[in-house]
Amino acid sequence: MAGMRRVNGKFSAINPAVSCCRLRQVQSLLCEGSTTTPDGILCSLGIDSRYNEGCTELAKYLFYELYGKNQLNLEHAFEEFPEEILDDVILLIKAECVHLYCNPVNYNHLLPYVSHWRNLHLYCMTEAEYEDEEAAEEFKISSFVTMVQDCYHIGVPYSSQGHIQSFDMFMVEKWPLLQAFALDGIGGGSFFTLKYKLMDMSEKLWQVYNRLDPVSLDHVLTEDLVNFEKQWSCFFSSMDLESHLSILELSEAQAGEAFRIYYSHGLISSNITDKSKSQQPFVLFGKHSSLEDLESYSFNFPSESHQVRSTGTGGSTAKHMILQCVAPKGPLACSRTYFFGSTHTPYLENQNPQQKKTEVLLLSQIYSAAVQAVLSGIKCYSCTSSATKAKDVAENTFFMGLDSANLSQYRSPLRSKCEFKIQAVNRQGRIIPLTDEESRYVVKTASMIVHDIPDLQWNRGDLGSVVFSESFLESSINIQQKDGTVSSDSCYTILTTTVPRYACWLMESDVKQSEQAQHLIKKEEGTCLGTALTAADAAYVFSSSQLSTPEEGKIIFFSEGLLFVHSQFGSITLPKDQISNIKFYDPDLGGVATLFVEYESSLLPHLPFPLHSSDQCLVFALQPRSKSYRAFYSKVLSVWKKSDSGLRLQMMDKQDLTWSQKNMHTRLQKLHDSQEPPVAKRRGSLKTSYSQLPEQDMFLQHFALSSIGQEPILYDHLGVLFPSAELRNAVQSQGDKVVVTIITGLPGSHKKRLCDFLIQLNKDRGRWVVYEPSPDSSDSFSAAHLQQFLSGFLESQRGPGGKPRLLVLSPGYTDALDVVQAVLFHPDPVVQACFTIGAVTACVNPLASCMEHR
Repeated sequence: MAGMRRVNGKFSAINPAVSCCRLRQVQSLLCEGSTTTPDGILCSLGIDSRYNEGCTELAKYLFYELYGKNQLNLEHAFEEFPEEILDDVILLIKAECVHLYCNPVNYNHLLPYVSHWRNLHLYCMTEAEYEDEEAAEEFKISSFVTMVQDCYHIGVPYSSQGHIQSFDMFMVEKWPLLQAFALDGIGGGSFFTLKYKLMDMSEKLWQVYNRLDPVSLDHVLTEDLVNFEKQWSCFFSSMDLESHLSILELSEAQAGEAFRIYYSHGLISSNITDKSKSQQPFVLFGKHSSLEDLESYSFNFPSESHQVRSTGTGGSTAKHMILQCVAPKGPLACSRTYFFGSTHTPYLENQNPQQKKTEVLLLSQIYSAAVQAVLSGIKCYSCTSSATKAKDVAENTFFMGLDSANLSQYRSPLRSKCEFKIQAVNRQGRIIPLTDEESRYVVKTASMIVHDIPDLQWNRGDLGSVVFSESFLESSINIQQKDGTVSSDSCYTILTTTVPRYACWLMESDVKQSEQAQHLIKKEEGTCLGTALTAADAAYVFSSSQLSTPEEGKIIFFSEGLLFVHSQFGSITLPKDQISNIKFYDPDLGGVATLFVEYESSLLPHLPFPLHSSDQCLVFALQPRSKSYRAFYSKVLSVWKKSDSGLRLQMMDKQDLTWSQKNMHTRLQKLHDSQEPPVAKRRGSLKTSYSQLPEQDMFLQHFALSSIGQEPILYDHLGVLFPSAELRNAVQSQGDKVVVTIITGLPGSHKKRLCDFLIQLNKDRGRWVVYEPSPDSSDSFSAAHLQQFLSGFLESQRGPGGKPRLLVLSPGYTDALDVVQAVLFHPDPVVQACFTIGAVTACVNPLASCMEHR
């Protein structure tokens, strides 16, 4: 599994574990046992197949970095020989073996992919032989004849997913390779289609291609997701250009332009026929977001007439918009509900602590319940793989969210108007049934729409709809416990989690309130915050709310509180009377310093809604070496530490932080590490890309295991395959056993050199003992002799001191399985229980032996 690991955030160019897994997926199509199952799948590249796109697509799947889409990356690697040399490949895949023809030039580039393939038959000339063009062509034809001689049915990947064609075996017959098959003397002596029955395997292969594995997931994360996030960045950039006055003239067509161009341009080069409403981008304002409007919407005809100023109830200003971005040629999609106007009033003096119910606040609370519902539904589905159970959990969570927001009166009206669903989407962007086996390994979209929300408070008809959805991927592995029982371990990752779940833009009344709060900076005394100690400097605000993302703004420290100014939330004031505790954590060594401000519940009406959290704590991040960081130490810390300041300030160490506080600090630290220098403009790009999320590495390791298959994994092996502290400790409890490392390989594979290297490498770290058969045994392996050695070895190691490791070097052409069985099935159960196999390493020297013409 070492091949599954990342290097510097990316997979290395060649991943043997994935290469073998992909081959097995293709070979599984040949094990179905029906009368229509072919004996093999033929793939010929370049001119030999008239540049068939289906064959090229199969080659891209098996040799992913070698025949990838971006040929520009290959120019330097293959500039010494033309493309037709690279394409000089014939591949015949059978259920139990693979036949591969290549030339001595492209051989070294193919070798890293195929060297791990089981039962590989390689047809390759020497460099000297290949210089004779006529002899090389004859060798290719005779190799092809040898490949197919045991076949009757042969499958062909005729079409690619981007260019579907009707299968025509007579067009296949025109391939130069198949034409040459009919040549007398070197060919088969008859037309290929008379001797062999051809069939199209394209559709079955497409299902294999759409199955995600670590390499294809890496492509989704590093290319598809990056492009997807860019569209949201473009949306926010265009919205941030609007003032509180100009935004009133904004139309749905203008707001959704970035999503629409991204989607329509992508469709031009794709072959997606599914135009379902759930898989198209949209932006709808206010009351014009009813279910009827959603169902009749077409992204090709966005509305210019529906503007922010007139799409609210009764022709008033819209209070919200719903929007969805969809990747045109991929599985990613997510929808959000954003708002026009703020939910809070900045705290200035002794004000009414009761929060005024506004339409923006009401819709925000219903939207928050929908967000919680979708996230709980995703969690349930990842554990149960049941869409029905996930739907029940999501709906229950939604109504509990309404209750917690004191909106119980909306339970009955919204019961029939909230819809939760999970859809599986393949890599081409097509929705597939969750009941299909292939849906297990594709991205899914979980969504909730609450449509036609009635206005129960002001009786002005319907307020429109709120929507929320996320793209996610789950992973599940089966673990065989020590007692033989099998349990399941699941986890999931939300791919679109970095798209802000909540956003708002200030309207005219909000701007005036925000400016009023900022006047506190100019007053020297008599304010609820005391005296200003610092100027406005950059900082981030964050909370543990599911709606919150780190937001950049300006922070001003006062003697009796602080003021935070944000371009979209407006002004946030935190006076000492509303602060219960302040905890300051500074990790030093270039780490982000964080202020954890715990506040009273009476402050909630004066905080933006997405910052409300159950722990009643706001986090302010001060980046190292920033003006706000230096000012806090030089001007603020000494004042706040005074007993008469009215502020309770605690200096914290890392071990004093709660799990939630550590998680928030980690995310803020990763955000800082990814943005040097800090980005001045909010949302000019999404603040955190998916690759910087702290939980990503854990999921990728889990998915690397689950994508191989659902065969149970022994519990004792988890410490190596899935390294975590808990599992490592569990495995280390078996320290009384002797670990056996088996090194095997054919003669000439340099296995003895590897053995000597390991001994030399570890001579200072512990004792290693090597088992080598006696010279008299020639190249034969004796299980009895090894078992006798193990018994004697155990007897000689009794007494104090740590257990040594044992290296077993297999002789000659010994099958590694014979050595493994000799260790695991020792006739003495006492001896058997004292040994465990740590690793089996097979040395391969592809230039040494077992290869014709070399």
